[in-house]
Formats: sequence, structure tokens, C-alpha cells
Amino acid sequence: MQQDPRPLVRAALDRARRIVGGVRADQLTAPTPCPGFDVRALAGHLASTLERSAAIGAGRDPLTVPESLTAPDDDWPAVLETAAEHYWQVWDDDALLDRPVTAPWGTFPGRVAMFVQLDELLVHGWDLAVATGQDAEADPALAEAALEVMRIALPESPREGFPFYPPVPPAPDAGPTERLANWVGRASEPWVRRDRT
Repeated sequence: MQQDPRPLVRAALDRARRIVGGVRADQLTAPTPCPGFDVRALAGHLASTLERSAAIGAGRDPLTVPESLTAPDDDWPAVLETAAEHYWQVWDDDALLDRPVTAPWGTFPGRVAMFVQLDELLVHGWDLAVATGQDAEADPALAEAALEVMRIALPESPREGFPFYPPVPPAPDAGPTERLANWVGRASEPWVRRDRT
């Protein structure tokens, strides 16, 4: 596992900014591969993951942050930028990498929480890109690093207690970001809710 995941998170956040900035107003009600979220709600959820991670790092209750933030339809890049500023106000602290932090799914070193945030940025970025016809593949080094950690942290089966669906077999030509999305239960088509088993 990379000693300091912050450069990876920063690169994934830059990618998320580009994707959110590329969403057109007429795409906000389009479905996404993330079950239950259209493009508008998923943009709000992506920002929410940063705010929740900031709360975790600061020792606050992340569940006080809504699952999906709301904003005027032309303001999503600014909402994501504000959430990113809040995130880095907490996670720029070197000491947090090894300090235990507590999230709804357990207590672990801060660097692990940062890898979880890397996964959130890459997978939800993939969701939004697929839904809006943008390039869905991130830098392979980012996706491979996240996939390596998620294969350790998230078992293939069973997944009781984890907020993820069973893995989807990747297509033969799937890139590393799509394979990461597949590991957490995403498929580009069809966009249907899968039973958790």
C-alpha cells in the first residue's frame, strides 16, 4: 500500500472536477450506474463523500452530513470545490495518516480512510462519466492503486455489512477504472439495482 495516498487522492479529485465540470444541464436527470442516483443526485453525493471524510478525520459524526448535497444546477463545480477545501483542511495533516479514525464501518488508520475516499472519487467519477458520455477511464496508476486496496478491504463474498453489491465480471476490454467499478458491483449496462447476496 502506498505510504502517502494524498497525491493519488489529489489526482482523482482533479479528474472528478473535470467530469463534474463537463456535465450539461440537460443531463442532470439522466440515470447513472450508481443505483438510485441520477446525475444531479450523484454530483451531490460525490461532494458529500468529501464532507463526510472531513468529518471522519476531524472526529465528528459523518452521518450529520446529508447523503447527497443540494445546489442550484449550475453550481455543482463550486459545491465540489468547497467540499474539497473542507476535506484538505483536515487531511493535509501528516499526523492523520497513522492516527486511528472512526467511520460507520469501523476504526482504522487515517491512510485507509484516504484510500476509501480515493475509491469514492474514482468510482463515482466513473459513474458520472459513463452517464454523461465522458471519458470514464482515469490514469491507470490511480485505478490500479485503488483496486489493489479494495481487493484487500472488500471481500468478494460475503458482503454483508458492506455498502456494496456483488462484483460484476469485467468485460474482456475493460480498463482498470471500469474493473474497479465492477469490483464494487457496477456495470455500465444495464443500470439496474442488483440484489445483495
